Amino acid sequence: MSTPKSVMELAKKAGAKMADIKFVDTFGTWQHFSVPVGEVTEEVFAEGFGFDGSSIRGWKSIEASDMLAMPDPVTAFIDPFCAVPTLSLTCTIAETGTKEAYSRDPRGIAQKGEKYLQSTGLADSAVFGPEAEFFIFDNVQYDAKSNGTFYSVDSEEAVWNTGRDEMPNLGYKIRHKEGYFPVAPADTQQDLRTEMVLLMGQLGIQVERQHHEVATAGQAEIDFRFDTLVKTADTMMLYKYIIKNVARKHGKTVTFMPKPLFGDNGSGMHTHLSLWKKGKPLFAGNEYAGLSPMALYAIGGILKHAKALCALCSPTTNSYKRLVPGYEAPVNLAYSARNRSAAVRIPTFSESPKAKRLEYRPPDPSANPYLAYTALLLAAVDGILNKLDPGEPMDKNLYELPPEELAKVPQICGSLPEALDRLEADHEFLLKGDVFTRDFLEMWVSAKRKEADALRLRPHPYEFFLYYDV
Repeated sequence: MSTPKSVMELAKKAGAKMADIKFVDTFGTWQHFSVPVGEVTEEVFAEGFGFDGSSIRGWKSIEASDMLAMPDPVTAFIDPFCAVPTLSLTCTIAETGTKEAYSRDPRGIAQKGEKYLQSTGLADSAVFGPEAEFFIFDNVQYDAKSNGTFYSVDSEEAVWNTGRDEMPNLGYKIRHKEGYFPVAPADTQQDLRTEMVLLMGQLGIQVERQHHEVATAGQAEIDFRFDTLVKTADTMMLYKYIIKNVARKHGKTVTFMPKPLFGDNGSGMHTHLSLWKKGKPLFAGNEYAGLSPMALYAIGGILKHAKALCALCSPTTNSYKRLVPGYEAPVNLAYSARNRSAAVRIPTFSESPKAKRLEYRPPDPSANPYLAYTALLLAAVDGILNKLDPGEPMDKNLYELPPEELAKVPQICGSLPEALDRLEADHEFLLKGDVFTRDFLEMWVSAKRKEADALRLRPHPYEFFLYYDV
């Protein structure tokens, strides 16, 4: 769907009765409202749908709350989860009157990121390929009160259920860190993941593979084909929507939180990046691992700004339960070919120039994809423009380095407050081209500090184990 007319033809052919108007909020959640399909005219693509933005987290205050949702025809699809045939449209948010892009709209920020890249003359497109991991659970319960708190998740294939009375319990349970990747009957979710994949294909998402991931209890990964920045972020939102709703249809629940289980691997969103110009890949060359000087400078920029990037790419307190040594999490700020213990990896599956790319491993799927990919691009561009030397590669297992060598390797942030401090100290690269604004970053830091404080101020259940009898 590339024009308003083609979108209306799609709706007519499908017999759509309603149109669902979707947009992403500050922190990466899809929001929506619905209108009768007759309200979707060619004019509305230019005029937008008015709505009240005062109740959206991090957006307008009530005295200036009128906003416009501008539908993008490229995003149109028929929503498979609605009982009534429903056309879905994703929007960018604009100010009323001027129709200027709203500076706190994540999709608008990503669009500005693409325009800034083009304005530099370095490249005409940035290509992203994320690998988002997630958990499929059978049940989740949690509560937080002034006098108590708890959480509990469960999965039929989890190792802790070897002794559960299942009448009969057949004993095929995946042990911690052994989920990569046994066949059925240990892997109980092959058909569920396949249903997700096939539905993605019907809605235009080209899936490359699906599999069980390392952790017990239904950790999974479905990888889709790379695309340009905004399109990839759009796809990531639809990807999450499909996965969660297919799981719900089968009485299961999905979480993209980075570390729901203690003592097992967390979920990352390893993000592949390359730059292209006039159909030519710019990261292929004759330097280390077949990279170009431009690619090495991009690595230099990413490593320089990695700690500030944490605030947008690993933006939750839970993110830092994953970013610890020993669980394949890339806490060491180094680069290497093939080496998964480095923050930046250069994949070597193919020698084709088109396959040359960087893989940045610290991000996780709690990130707003529009913000994370745009920030990563701006860090890479800063490295290229300033010809930042990334230093020597690290081809050793960074988790097994002697202490004196490891001490020389900088590490990722250890907490959300530290990441926010780093963003406050290092954000000028994000302001280039007015892609991010100071207003947005100040709002982001303020909101995320409140999240961190909400956790910091609450007694932890494990503190009772440690200290109740002091």
